[in-house]
Formats: sequence, C-alpha cells, structure tokens
Amino acid sequence: MNDSSHELYSLLIPLAQERLIVPRACVAEVITWQAPERMEGTPPWYLGTISWSGRPVPVISFEGVCGQNLPTPGSRTRIVVFVGLSSQLPCGYFGVITQGFPQLVRVNPDVVKADPSRLFTERGPILCQVRMLNESPLIPDFQHLEEMISEETRAA
Repeated sequence: MNDSSHELYSLLIPLAQERLIVPRACVAEVITWQAPERMEGTPPWYLGTISWSGRPVPVISFEGVCGQNLPTPGSRTRIVVFVGLSSQLPCGYFGVITQGFPQLVRVNPDVVKADPSRLFTERGPILCQVRMLNESPLIPDFQHLEEMISEETRAA
C-alpha cells in the first residue's frame, strides 16, 4: 500500500526536446511569454530580465545552458518562475522558458526510478535523469543554475 506522505507533487516542464521534473513547491508561478529585456555582455542562454511582481527576474533558456540551440518562442511558450533556493539571486527568483504548459504529477518511490542511461557533467545544470512510466525527465541542479545566473547578473 502506498503511503501518501511519501508522495511529492511535482511539475513536468516541457522543453524543446526534453522535460524537467521539479517539486511543485519550487515554482512560484507560470506566466505567459513576454520577451525579456536583454542585458549587454551576457551569454545567449541568459535571455534577459522581465518584470514580475515588481521585481526584475532573470530569464534563462535551459536548453541554452546545456549548450543546445535556443528555442524559438511560440504560442505555447511560457515562463516558469522558480523560487531561488539560495540567497545568490538578488530578487530571489529566476525564470526558465518552456515550450508548453507544465503538467502536475504525483511522484512516489513506486513511480520514479533512477535512469543511468545518460551521464551528466558533475558541474553542469543537470543532476540526473529519472525514469517514470513512459517519461525520462531531467532533474535540474538549481544551486548550479542560480550560481551561473548570479555570476552573469553581477558581470552585466
């Protein structure tokens, strides 16, 4: 029998070719696409900042951070605003561009298993990949992402 205390509400976040899986509690809001205001001197993955709840929030492309091509925004494009897990981001939040609406899922040990089919660099934006039903979503390394965003924000 499944104990509901071992379940975690999570979001499957669609990217261009992959999906991220994150705890629901890490997401502040999902908003419609708005073009970020570019910052001079930042890498292509750092799309710029948007104004959200009166704060300038940095927005990134996860694909770009991973060295892939930046996705072209379309009618289904959204920005997922994440709550910063560290004190590295001045506003306490950052956004990630998505290619659709996140999907709410309940995760428990019976549903999610480690998927060692791919290896990821130790200091990269991905902690690991998991297998759940017919999906193999990625678990992002929020601490590393926040460090990268913070460094670029300070440099710009």
